[in-house]
Amino acid sequence: MRHLIQVAFLISFLFSTAFPNTNAMAEVQDKTPLYGQLLQQYVKDGVIDYMGFKKDEAQLDIYLNYLVKTIPERMKNKERFALYINVYNAYTIKLILANFEDAKPPASIKDIGSFFSKPWSIKFVNVGGKIYTLDNIENDILRPTFKDARIHFAVNCASKSCPPLISVPYSGTNLDQQLNDNTIAFINNERENRLIGNTLHISPIFKWFKEDFHNNPIDFFKQYSKGNLKKNLALKRTRSR
Repeated sequence: MRHLIQVAFLISFLFSTAFPNTNAMAEVQDKTPLYGQLLQQYVKDGVIDYMGFKKDEAQLDIYLNYLVKTIPERMKNKERFALYINVYNAYTIKLILANFEDAKPPASIKDIGSFFSKPWSIKFVNVGGKIYTLDNIENDILRPTFKDARIHFAVNCASKSCPPLISVPYSGTNLDQQLNDNTIAFINNERENRLIGNTLHISPIFKWFKEDFHNNPIDFFKQYSKGNLKKNLALKRTRSR
């Protein structure tokens, strides 16, 4: 029954946003600052306050409705890149909010959906009037279009194994700095990656998306590591695990 309720809720949300007024698209007001206010209020040190977001879900929906009316193809490359990262993160939050039970968020995003429909394969993401899954946004748009491995430290899958969500939206103007900051923070986080002897124990992200790191995460680590990690990687013949 719960899965049926989840699907019905998302379908209802999808159809409420599926048919934008295309004549008004060019004049749509940017609601990214509103999304930024929500992030600043409900994301602290990477921890998302879903209970707070739930209280302001109507505000989040205003931002999602703005995404429906955007025309990504008219944006400059970095603006479009930032937009799709925000799309992924905002709709992931929406997915969690849509699946509250007994006034509480699901214990894990993996509890959403069913055996046949994982949370990342639910079609409810609406951008420019086109419908996607979260997987589509990440694997069919972000990765092949922008070819930037730093993506993996910007999209947040609402799981503890994912890099944390930052408390500001991504923007074309600040995108390189934001991606660099995220990547450096993740690379140098010993809870995620540790150099023990000559073996670099790495996050599963580098294995799941190894082609994005040219099958050579060591070089990626050398580029973004700091301090002792950077020095030791330069001195040792390191292998990853």
